[in-house]
Amino acid sequence: MRTGLTKSQKITEIWFDEKETLIHIRTHNTDLKNRLTVYAVQHPSECRQTDADPDTGCMEFEIRKGRFSFRLTVPYSDERRRAASEAAKKNGVNRM
Repeated sequence: MRTGLTKSQKITEIWFDEKETLIHIRTHNTDLKNRLTVYAVQHPSECRQTDADPDTGCMEFEIRKGRFSFRLTVPYSDERRRAASEAAKKNGVNRM
């Protein structure tokens, strides 16, 4: 979708406080919008779309705390990276 916005203008904002039971998400990220939309349809008591701007492609959602998470991953060690590379080569996975 062409919106006239640069990539740096297409932001995702996630905000919540300790008092409220909802997390507010405002995003231009297509994958996140799609995932939240599907989740909202499947679980309307847990998540809902609150706004959409068709001109910019931005959508807003509210989701219950405990239903949205951030995953922090530890960087691969050189040894783990080499092992993963060898496994990929062995199984015919090519870099694009």
